[in-house]
Order: sequence, then structure tokens, then C-alpha cells
Amino acid sequence: MKEEKELLGALDEGATESILGSYNADPKNRVARHALSKTQISTIAFDPQSVPSVEMNYSTEVPSMAVTNQRASGRCWIFAGLNILREIIAPKLGLKEFELSQNYIALYDKIEKANFALETIVSFLGRDHDDREFRHVLCSPVADGGQWDMFVNLVKKYGLLPKSQFPETFQSENTQQGDFLVNAAIRDYAAKASHLKEKGAPLAVLRLLKEETIAKIYHMFLSFFGVPPKSFDFEWTDVDGKYHIEKGLTPKAFFEKYVGDEIDEYQSIINSPTKDKPFGKNYTIDHLGNVVEGKPINHLNLPMERIKELIIKQLKAGYPVWFGSDVSFYRNREHFAWDDKSMDYRSLFGFDIDFDKADMLDYWHSAMNHAMVIVGVNEKDGVPNRWKIENSWGSEVGKKGYYAMSASWFDKFVYQAVIRKEFLSEEERKACLEEPTHLRPWDPMGTLAD
Repeated sequence: MKEEKELLGALDEGATESILGSYNADPKNRVARHALSKTQISTIAFDPQSVPSVEMNYSTEVPSMAVTNQRASGRCWIFAGLNILREIIAPKLGLKEFELSQNYIALYDKIEKANFALETIVSFLGRDHDDREFRHVLCSPVADGGQWDMFVNLVKKYGLLPKSQFPETFQSENTQQGDFLVNAAIRDYAAKASHLKEKGAPLAVLRLLKEETIAKIYHMFLSFFGVPPKSFDFEWTDVDGKYHIEKGLTPKAFFEKYVGDEIDEYQSIINSPTKDKPFGKNYTIDHLGNVVEGKPINHLNLPMERIKELIIKQLKAGYPVWFGSDVSFYRNREHFAWDDKSMDYRSLFGFDIDFDKADMLDYWHSAMNHAMVIVGVNEKDGVPNRWKIENSWGSEVGKKGYYAMSASWFDKFVYQAVIRKEFLSEEERKACLEEPTHLRPWDPMGTLAD
């Protein structure tokens, strides 16, 4: 009879009995098991004592309008971007409430992303289908997410429409099935074009197939989101009750008249305290974008203390701040207060769900997944201890759609902010113009676009 080999690292009977014994010996585990059998983990872990530390009072607050609602879509970055722009436009028109068409920007984002993905695939033809970059592009060629620079590219190319001129559709508010279909079309192109390339087909044939594919995709999204007007008459009544009308505006003319070059006054800054991204340098992300001919993504990496200083400067000057964060941690969609002390996982399970910020990025525990707008900050002895956030989840949650974030939550889970260049130092402005370091397509600083 052969001698049985010891399996190193296996959970053998002795190990499992020991663990089970230690579990049963602690009465706390029995109470937790009973509670968890009928209740969400986050509800059981919630610490009510954390709530009073996150109040809705602020020493600096930028007036803002009623929140918007992205519904069952991942268009947060578009909603946040348009919420920044409406605060530029509304005062010029004398409007108390105003909303730009998110559907309009989302329509062209989908079409441009599909074209961007197809062009990337054309450049990859000849690579093995299992090439990591090729696989990354094929994993999710067109998704709902995006970055600030992608937003800028869209509004500069296509302009803006008031929401009344191009309202939401069911498909624009519920994007899952549409994304599935467009990605099927793109992957089908990748397969067919790859096989043609293997057989020696010339580039002209591959490009013809690409043009046929993008035309079908374009038609599909027009059916989903609608056909936007080429021109429109813009009517509004200002805060003094005076009626106005501008006739024959195009979306580009509307954008150029009420926003124009001001959109170029914003720079994306990030906080990525990882060894591969020294502070004071700027970065771009390969194969990430939407408008092929548009400006590439550009992030200036800065320490968190400097980022907070810049955000506060911008708020005190009366400008809200677009920002990207990870909202997977310590937050409740319905409750207004987000704090990293709000849920006590350690007492329940013996470990926390967050750790060092750089390690969370390097080991894929945290990454940007939601964009919102900062409209306020409270400072105590010159140090921010909470932030007011305008979200895009509707007015039925939070405090009429607004949220308060504690200082420590903010430090841990905020990764990006968009700052007006006038608030950057001369050294920072120069750094933004340097040739950027290229990051891999799957870098955490690009995940907001997933």
C-alpha cells in the first residue's frame, strides 16, 4: 500500500474541526448568524453612532439646482458633467432650474465609443485573439461609463441641447440590453475581420466591413435614443417672469454661446498613491476613449492634501467640482451620511473591508466607479471634516438626492477631481502639458469608463 502524501495547505479534517470549535465557542457568532439569516450584512454592521458625525451643514456651499436621475444606467459622468455646465448656463439665462439633455450626449457617446472600439480592433488585427489588450477591449467595448475628457470631447463635437428638446427614452434610462447588442456587433466584427486578415484580405476590405458595422450600430442607437433635432427654438421664462425665445439654434451654437472655451479651463487631477505613478506627473490610459479625433485622457497625479486644497479653492470661488470615487464602501443609497466608520465589519467578522489606499488600487480591491459633483465643504479649524455631494440617483434618496461624506471616507475613496486651471500652480500647469506616461488599458485610473 502506497504511503499517502501530505497535502500542504489543505483544509484537512483537523483544521476544519479546530475552526468550527473556535466558532461555536464564541456566543457572538450565534447572535450574528441568527441576525444575518434574515437581514442584509450592511444593516447588521451599521453603527448608528457614526451618523451624528456627518451632518448636512457646511461652512462653504455653492448654490445648486435640484438633483437629476440617471435611472438604470451608468451615465453618472455625463450627468455630473452636465450638472457642472448647467451651473454655467443657468445664470446667463436667469434660470432657477434647468436641465441639459443627458440623452443627447449619451447617444453620441455610444456611437463614438463603438467607432473607437472598432478602430482599436482594426489596429489589433493580426494579434492573437487571446492577446491581453485585445481581450480587454473585447471584454466591454461599449459601456455606460466615461471620463471627464471623454465628456469634453463629446460636447465640443456635438454641442448641447436643453432636456426639453431631447428628453429621455426607456432605452436611454435602461441601457443593459442595448449595451449587450452593440458589444455583440463589435465582437462579431472582430471575429470576421480577424478571419479575413488571416486569409490575406487587404485593409480596404477590413475597413469596408468596419464601415458597414458602424452604420448598423448608428441606426440601432437612433432607434434606442431617438433622432435629435438639427436646430431648435429655445424658449424660457427667467426668474423675473420675463419670457425669452431664441430661434434656429443648433446644438453647437447653443454650446458655443453659453459655454464655449470655458470647457477647456478644466483639468483632471487624480490621487493614485501607488509606486508606479509619482506625484506631479501626468498620465494617459491606452485604448481608452470615445471620439477618435478627440483629446486623449490626461490625469495629473497629486497628493490628497493638495487635491483637497484645490477643491476648496474652487468651491470658495463659487464653482462646483466634478469628481470620481468608489461608492462600493460604507454607504447606503437611501441614507444621506456616508462614513467609513458607519459599518463595523471587524466586530462581526474579525477584519475590515478597506486597507491602505495604494494597496487597494494595486490589488484590485478599489477603483473609481461613480462620478458626482461636490457643492460644499465644512471646515473645522481650517481642516475639512465633511463634504456636500450632488448625486444623480434622484431626489427620493439621501437628503433630496444630496449626500454628506465624512473626511475620512473622502480621503480613502475619492480618486479624481476636475479643477479649473486658474487654481493650479504654475508648476502644475506646466506638468499637465508634458508628454504623459502611458498606463495600461486596465489601470484603475480608467475604470470610471467601464
